[in-house]
Amino acid sequence: MSYFSNHYKTLNVNPTATQAEIKQAYRRLAKLLHPDSNSQTAGHDEIVRLNAAYEILGDPQQREFYDRQLSADSKQQVQAAQKARRYQQTGREADLQVELWVNRVYKPVNRMLNSILKPLKKEIDCLSADPFDDELIEDFQSYIEASREFLKKAQDFLRSMPNPSNLAGVAAHLYYCIHRVSDGIEELHLFTLNYDDRHLHTGQELFRIAAGLRREAQQELKAR
Repeated sequence: MSYFSNHYKTLNVNPTATQAEIKQAYRRLAKLLHPDSNSQTAGHDEIVRLNAAYEILGDPQQREFYDRQLSADSKQQVQAAQKARRYQQTGREADLQVELWVNRVYKPVNRMLNSILKPLKKEIDCLSADPFDDELIEDFQSYIEASREFLKKAQDFLRSMPNPSNLAGVAAHLYYCIHRVSDGIEELHLFTLNYDDRHLHTGQELFRIAAGLRREAQQELKAR
């Protein structure tokens, strides 16, 4: 309790006690604490606190002022407690929003991106056996089409709900990663049309950048 509640506690009376009850309580405690009455219970600090409490509570005008201060102090404590509860509630809600976004957006987007980026090396290796082989080109085109489907799902997931403010960096990395992947897919597609190796190399470089952005999103999420 605050300073303003101590006088009533010192006299061991209720704040609604009458002046007669306060006087009676003071006399009883003063007798109990007096050195001549009981040396074991006597103490200078206790007597000082007792006299200070009675000086305030024993005077109706001073007690009235004291009670107003006590009431104001109690209100401040209530307000502080309410503010603390609101802060805790806000913190719990924020944690829930983060968990929800991670499960409904981040993880699905991450899976879609992984389904695009991870197979690229194997697809390139297979294609390099004979870039002009129709069957290999068809397989590569199938990978591109599947990647487009995964990309669309990733975009839909990212747009499905707003990201929490404290995960703005994670969301930004995913956003730019998706754009690099989209550009990379188009470069790979252009290769299947004209067999220009520059498109293949550009596509690989864009995917490399996208993989870096994806790792940065993962690292930032772990660091929060």
